[in-house]
Amino acid sequence: MKNQCSTLIPIALLIFLFSNITNVSAQPTSSRYNLDISRFEDSAHHWYDINDDERIINPLPGRPQYETNEIIKIAENVILLQKDNGGWAKNYDVRAILSDEQIELLIENKDQNNTTFDNGATHSHLSYLAEVYTITGDERYKAAFMKGLDFIFKAQYSNGGWPQSYPDLSGYHKYITFNDGAMPGVMMLLRAIVSEDPNYLFVDEQTKKRVMGSYWAGLDCIMQCQIIENGIKTAWCQQHDNVTLKPADARIYEKASICSQESAQILDVLMMFENPTTDMIDAIESAVKWFRKVELHGIRMEWVESTEAEFLYHKSSYDRIIVEDEKAPRIWARFYELETQRPIFSGRNGTIVYSMSEIDRDRRTGYGWYTYEPELSLSLYEKWHEKYVRD
Repeated sequence: MKNQCSTLIPIALLIFLFSNITNVSAQPTSSRYNLDISRFEDSAHHWYDINDDERIINPLPGRPQYETNEIIKIAENVILLQKDNGGWAKNYDVRAILSDEQIELLIENKDQNNTTFDNGATHSHLSYLAEVYTITGDERYKAAFMKGLDFIFKAQYSNGGWPQSYPDLSGYHKYITFNDGAMPGVMMLLRAIVSEDPNYLFVDEQTKKRVMGSYWAGLDCIMQCQIIENGIKTAWCQQHDNVTLKPADARIYEKASICSQESAQILDVLMMFENPTTDMIDAIESAVKWFRKVELHGIRMEWVESTEAEFLYHKSSYDRIIVEDEKAPRIWARFYELETQRPIFSGRNGTIVYSMSEIDRDRRTGYGWYTYEPELSLSLYEKWHEKYVRD
């Protein structure tokens, strides 16, 4: 059952705002009491739908969630989930109404170092804390934010990249990671701080200078990672070696390749920079040419009913197939083979094949092999090109 006082929170916050905050224009432009929660959707999806024996706590059946406008209660969960080192683990639902036992377990395990930028972790939590602090002025949220920002500084490599996880740099966790919006998410957060976003005006000038240096180093790393084949710049891999900056393998079915979805997110990061340098313009123009070269036409993905099956991390009552459709919008494969630039696919056996039908149903239904994400990026590019490039 929800706290009976929960409906009074918006009124209390409204009184607080009018009596304690004089610069009303500095408040968020979106609904002040219904902050965007989509930033946590990836982790929430994994919390409820993906089996994970390594989580400290798991969902309890029949438990409700906080409403999106219960921002203080959600922020309290965010603080509860923050680790002692300042970062967050992945795959929890910040809207979950937790039991006393679950809360106790999270407190007892705050010293764990399974902190990461994967699945929206850490950068999403920090952006939410900043917005709630701007509304409420509660210094605990500011303190948690600054602690998390320091975690980001510590995790950054000297070459400007961020690993998937920190301080656990074992295996592919050490690679500079664009997959699941890891490094792009961090870069978006840093940009918001240095661009005078109203939700980050509380960050002091000395820290902003440090953020600016971190942001510039990240931009340089992104451009250094851009894959060059036969002297031509293309796009980016999901992850790059943290020393050589070359494309690198991650999970057995995530091969070193040119990756459309992640490259679209990187393109968005680069296009948000005002007054881009010549090198940035060249990086963006080259990536767009690559997107247009490898776009696919006349096919779409279709979901079809199938027998119920349980796999290692998920259950499925459907399958995915590719069908021909001359009216289908253009689409991109997730992975393109290095050198040949052919779409590639792989199952848990690690074998590279050239059609989705050749991999096991587990991976067909449990991974995104095609994407429309570059479409939005290319739409944004048209406006960017008109502003910054003279043909």
